[in-house]
Amino acid sequence: MLRFLTAGESHGPALLVIIEGLPAGLPLAQEYINQFLARRQHGFGRGGRMSIEKDTVSILAGLRGGRTLGSPVGLQITNRDHANWATIMSPARDADLESRRVTAPRPGHADLAGALKYGHGDMRNVLERASARETAARVAAGAVAAALLEELGVQVAGQVTGIGPVSIPPLDLPPAELRRAVQSSPLFCADPEAEQAMRGAIEQAREQGDTLGGTFAITVTGLPPGLGSYVHYDRRLDGILAAALMSIPAIKGVEIGAGFAAARRPGSQVHDEIFYSPERGFYRQTNNAGGLEGGMTNGEPLLIQAAMKPIPTLMRPLRSVDLLTREPVQASKERSDVCAVPAACVVGEAAVAWEIARVVLEQTGGDTWDEVTARFNDYRRRTGERNLP
Repeated sequence: MLRFLTAGESHGPALLVIIEGLPAGLPLAQEYINQFLARRQHGFGRGGRMSIEKDTVSILAGLRGGRTLGSPVGLQITNRDHANWATIMSPARDADLESRRVTAPRPGHADLAGALKYGHGDMRNVLERASARETAARVAAGAVAAALLEELGVQVAGQVTGIGPVSIPPLDLPPAELRRAVQSSPLFCADPEAEQAMRGAIEQAREQGDTLGGTFAITVTGLPPGLGSYVHYDRRLDGILAAALMSIPAIKGVEIGAGFAAARRPGSQVHDEIFYSPERGFYRQTNNAGGLEGGMTNGEPLLIQAAMKPIPTLMRPLRSVDLLTREPVQASKERSDVCAVPAACVVGEAAVAWEIARVVLEQTGGDTWDEVTARFNDYRRRTGERNLP
């Protein structure tokens, strides 16, 4: 079973990842993971923290000669800003617990609920882990999964489809072309005209001390039909993917294919008719299902979209109540972004890649990469896969 754990606080020494269940012999390069981490840090609308951190991964275990060993893979991402927080975040008893104490919870953040749950009188103990900084560790794990998928001819690509009031439908482009278009955009948006409007919305929010959310779409190509299962609720791939995306901080909605729009149309305009040809096998001319039917991939490209709420740290804080005195106060401020939708898109890519890799290994089994590759290709042939890049 493929799984990972992360540890670390936003201003702690480092973020740690342990990945278990990778087959032996999978090619993996540190530079590949670093490309994902760099993309997560970029994007118009990011805040001052990104000018401090230059995320790179150190592979501490589980790799030799550029290939996995079959043992757990250990990753570390150093927090450069920790040097400014060493006494505050010290694990020792003489840590400075007063100078950056937080008692004014931010509406929309985990601050208050976390403090009440764990009995903290200082909400820094909550926000340090609830911070989206933790997603850097998830991106590192997802990059490993993406590397595994690429070796099998499966491509994962993301694009920003909305910022605040500006939105566009996902562009239907081949993964390589979509990546090129997105990489040239500071907002990871493949539509230049929409990108300009998005930039304007972010600038306006910045001037007003406000924040903006938005939407992003993830496309996966090269998947054979039948990954996932209809036999039990927790094996349905649509539920697995929705849970993975909803676990990303600030994500408030997920839709697959036509999503909520399908609820407003008759069935004759929603369900994708099925065709067959000897050259293509079974295929569909539309993809309202988003590549998933009955909890399984159906051979068409997977399309899943997510909606991110605005970041809860505002430069013009909202009203709140002090955790200790119960008196009205303004919510606390931490260094933050105006808009982090492009970063969330990269985290979304990583989350989707991880879950797809997990069901691939569940389908194939195997302790070695050669076994996984042979079994996956056999499965492709058996199910008539025809959408390889």
